[in-house]
Amino acid sequence: MAFPCNQFGGQEPGTNAEIKAFAQARGFEGAGALLMDKIDVNGGGMSPVYAYLKSASGDTSDIGWNFGKFLVRPDGTVAGRYAPTTGPLSIDKDIQAALATR
Repeated sequence: MAFPCNQFGGQEPGTNAEIKAFAQARGFEGAGALLMDKIDVNGGGMSPVYAYLKSASGDTSDIGWNFGKFLVRPDGTVAGRYAPTTGPLSIDKDIQAALATR
């Protein structure tokens, strides 16, 4: 799941419809990803989903930049939090372990 956010240098100023059109034009949803509505991930207006993800991961610090990641197990528990610079392929073992908890 991807949650667009405009809290990082104003890089996501568009409406939800504009963001979806941009992502679809670049094949984002064709990659099996689910694009959610734009939210805040830090501060007083932080989305409840990010409040949960941060709390459940044990790291309540601010998301530092776009592409901060959380790995969520099939049962909804949080398996880990990763920096924006962490590529999905580098956490393959963590992903496999999370999937094995089914």
